[in-house]
Amino acid sequence: MSIALSTAPSGDLSSGRSPVLAEVVRSGFVEGVHRGSLVVLAADGSVERAWGDPAAPVFPRSSNKPMQASAMLRAGLDLAGERLALAAASHSGETFHLDLVRTMLGEHGLTEDDLQTPPDLPLDPVEAESYLAGGHGRARITMNCSGKHAAMLAACARNGWDLASYLDPDHPLQVLVREEVESAAGEPVAALGTDGCGAPLMALSLTGLARAFRAFVLARPGTPRRRVADAMRAHPEYVAGTRRPDTWLMREIPGALSKMGAEAVQAVALPDGRALAFKIDDGATRALGPVLARTLALMGEASPVLDRIGAAPLLGGPTVVGGIRAAF
Repeated sequence: MSIALSTAPSGDLSSGRSPVLAEVVRSGFVEGVHRGSLVVLAADGSVERAWGDPAAPVFPRSSNKPMQASAMLRAGLDLAGERLALAAASHSGETFHLDLVRTMLGEHGLTEDDLQTPPDLPLDPVEAESYLAGGHGRARITMNCSGKHAAMLAACARNGWDLASYLDPDHPLQVLVREEVESAAGEPVAALGTDGCGAPLMALSLTGLARAFRAFVLARPGTPRRRVADAMRAHPEYVAGTRRPDTWLMREIPGALSKMGAEAVQAVALPDGRALAFKIDDGATRALGPVLARTLALMGEASPVLDRIGAAPLLGGPTVVGGIRAAF
């Protein structure tokens, strides 16, 4: 395993285990750790810092969504603004998200029944409680990927492609997605799987994922990649939600492009071409904020939003008795 280029976090590298990126501290006692790999790219695209093995393939999960949205534009789908941001979203299931998904479907003669997302509750716990209190149950539209699926269906409708098989890896749309993922990352897809929403899932190295986000922020204005990046940054609440770190980061750090993925994946690019990507091995999303905030601080960012993103308190009854902290 490679870990050169920077001082590594604590961890027994000789054992082949990933280094510790975050510690769980309760009452001053370290009761657990989260291991993982992380890469930081310099403005010129070279690897500036690395922890663990960022060359190993991972499933980026929803961090691949900007590439999927760009492929839809390449397929001729005319999306902009909030609609394009929602096409790249893991939305919280807030009312404005669901309303726009329904609008996008209706604009192309589609309905919620055309979605092949699994029935789910809103991703945001506050929204889920409100949704259940209103007497609603799990639905395809409330699944956090419904915006992406609505846009995929719209791209198929525009091109006369089969709607029923739009999630098949050999479908014309998914072939375009794979081409875009490989082109943006600068490497071939290492493995093909199925994401939680049912869409094809394409494995990349963390370095390739960081390169892809860098490619989006540096793309020429008007190109599909730049259109996706600009829409996400202009409408971050549609990419995530009002109570989500991706939204806070893109609002508070000018020009930042941010997208998390399930199983604790995160990718961010800054407007000058610097970028980062990391994966927490055990999939613990509670470690995302502290690791992300610490990495951005090491990259020279000093926005107050880092304190908000990095806060991961632990409670003892009603009292804060510790928290998750970065270990590097």
